[in-house]
Amino acid sequence: MKKQKGFTLIELLVVIAIIAILSTVVMAGLNSARLKGRDAKRLSDIKQVQAALELFYDSNGGYPVTSGTLNTVLAGTAGFTTYMNPLPINPTPAGTPATYTYAGTAAGYTITFGLEGSTGSLTVAGTHTASPSGII
Repeated sequence: MKKQKGFTLIELLVVIAIIAILSTVVMAGLNSARLKGRDAKRLSDIKQVQAALELFYDSNGGYPVTSGTLNTVLAGTAGFTTYMNPLPINPTPAGTPATYTYAGTAAGYTITFGLEGSTGSLTVAGTHTASPSGII
């Protein structure tokens, strides 16, 4: 009698089930890393905008005086793109709020942005505000 080579159906199903379980565990870990990566990008964007706003303040004696979506406001401010170009875009999927917003007077500004999770010293997900005095 000849001995057949190959795998039985049960053996193949067991291997497929093991691969499915392992891929589920890996994907769960990757989703957490992606969330933290997007939040780190958001904080980096805001800190870069703050640095550009300080340079603008030093050159012009005040911050841009206007309100609205960050990119729209700063792109429309004469000379701001000298200090930062291109302007940052919120990574997708966006946090809450979905866009960076800017409100400024000659003496100060606030930038509102959202985080999906806790990042660095900001231990709470949700809306945060950046101003000349820092990020809270």
